[in-house]
Amino acid sequence: MRRLLALRREGKLTTGHVRTVGETFGVQERAVWRWLAAAEEDESAVPGERARYYGRFTVTPEVRALLGLWKGNVAAVHRELTARAARGEGELPPSIPTLHRAIRRDLTVGERAGLAGGEREARKHDVFLARPRGWRNQVWEADHVQAPVLVEVEGSVRRPWATWFVDCATNTVMGVAVTPGYPSRESVLAALRSAVLREEPFGPQGGLPEKVRVDRGRDFLSKTVAAAFGALVVEVEDLPAYTPHLKGTVEGLNRAVESMFLASLPGYLRQPRPGRRRGRPKDEGLVDFEDFTARLLGWVEWWNTVHQPAPLGGKTPLQAWEADPTPVREVSPEELWTFTLEDDGRIRVVSTRGVRFRRRDYVGPWMTGLAGTGVRVRFMPHHDHRIEVFDASTGRYLGPATVADEASPEQITAVRTARAARSRRLRRDLAAAQRERYAAATRPGKPERLDAVSAVEAAAELAAADRTGLSRLALPDLIPPAAPPPAWRTPASLAARTRPQTSPAPDDDEPGGGPEGGVTGDGDGVAGGGVR
Repeated sequence: MRRLLALRREGKLTTGHVRTVGETFGVQERAVWRWLAAAEEDESAVPGERARYYGRFTVTPEVRALLGLWKGNVAAVHRELTARAARGEGELPPSIPTLHRAIRRDLTVGERAGLAGGEREARKHDVFLARPRGWRNQVWEADHVQAPVLVEVEGSVRRPWATWFVDCATNTVMGVAVTPGYPSRESVLAALRSAVLREEPFGPQGGLPEKVRVDRGRDFLSKTVAAAFGALVVEVEDLPAYTPHLKGTVEGLNRAVESMFLASLPGYLRQPRPGRRRGRPKDEGLVDFEDFTARLLGWVEWWNTVHQPAPLGGKTPLQAWEADPTPVREVSPEELWTFTLEDDGRIRVVSTRGVRFRRRDYVGPWMTGLAGTGVRVRFMPHHDHRIEVFDASTGRYLGPATVADEASPEQITAVRTARAARSRRLRRDLAAAQRERYAAATRPGKPERLDAVSAVEAAAELAAADRTGLSRLALPDLIPPAAPPPAWRTPASLAARTRPQTSPAPDDDEPGGGPEGGVTGDGDGVAGGGVR
């Protein structure tokens, strides 16, 4: 348009110029003349903006905000615009088909998806750049993933978690740890040890990485894990939250393990079910935690040694890892075990009963003759049965220590069974308390309860509640104590208040006041038997 305007100012613009531009852009000649007229009014106008000069409806910031409010519902946006126009807050909107055409023309697919479903839906239409692969052990990515599979764990049904480290250059699963419950920093440390060690049963891949990427997981950023990475001189890159595209290697592994392995297990929760019910069949047999762990570790070995990802050019991840000539930084198992333990930061003293830690006594055969020695305790998080003891002054490792009076497995099972029964009973009581019914309402009004209680039931329940309430609110001096027996020797003041009216007054010549006198024989003024 600027070139056509320059030709018009110079008086050299011809119909051939306009026709050539129309043929180039695939539009009619009169459309080019309209563009030229719009450009004369505003030289910054471009063909895509010509609609605002000729009355075509375009998406405004108000329409975008309403699309986000109504989750992409164009009909609801049209109703809102119509209602605002009726209140005099704007112009009357065009028809719904015109509004649909404007939204499809002015908004991209990603913008429409984002306004309807949020940032996660919009990200599906974005284009991401791939990082260069680099070399082995340059960068690892770590993550927790909860398996969508039900597994039997000591009589209950749970969804286990897997924590693993993946090498970004070769897609090799370096180490994995499986937990039946929610993972913790102990899961991260266990997976890190299995990833670093190269001896059986973990190798041959391993060594120390230069960098580890995590996504703001509290377990990966805990003080214990940070201290372990710092002692091993490993840089931790903390990615922003909710950015899975920044650690695509481990996220791809999370998707692959579900489609290639977990979907075939019994108890898979996302399996399509016939009919309307989504629940699993009652007669479906589930695998136990030990079997699930063995199968998952077997799949990880298959992934490393048999599977050939397309980016590796016909090699397995382990073959690509071993073919890389980059030197491997290794660490001894003893040093790795020491660096991946948590230190409570206190100096303790070995006593004749062992080392006192968390209100328990820990003993070991090496403690003989070391009573009175200052020590430091390092331990694996959540492993209360064993601690590692180091000399406080030299830092030398002394040895392990176990709980002195550890309960037997049968006792531990009985305690856990009792706790589970108490928890189930409490859940039933809370569910019964919350089970309240209300009448359906067709007009605005207060909620109407539907639970009927007879007068006798209400009186009995209130009486029980009053009794329990009085027992809690009773004061110690609400009821005065009874009079002491006559045979007791009591203070004179108490004797004067509690003496019967018919009894004669004590003789002044008797210092003790007789059996009802207020002073003992030694004259200290304290009752011999105490005051009741």
